[in-house]
Amino acid sequence: MSEFVRICAQGELPAAGSVKEFTISGRALCVANVDGAICVLDGTCPHEGGPLGEGSIEGGKVVCPWHEYAFDVHTGANEEDPDVNAEVVEAKIEDGELRAKL
Repeated sequence: MSEFVRICAQGELPAAGSVKEFTISGRALCVANVDGAICVLDGTCPHEGGPLGEGSIEGGKVVCPWHEYAFDVHTGANEEDPDVNAEVVEAKIEDGELRAKL
């Protein structure tokens, strides 16, 4: 059963317009700050396994540094290939920590 687990302290969140990678129990997660909204995606790009947490934010989307696939931070969808979607992870900030449902 999934439960909310601690990802990081609120002070460790990426600055607005950037992403950061965190590894929790061996799983890479991409934490994105899009105009102050914190979103969490699986950290492995579904296209060819690139590190989304080392990418960038462009037009409100996380862009993979390997092949520039861009994923919507709310839906995981991308315009290049509708069959290749990033997994969006439910997350919340609670008691000064970012927590994600894993």
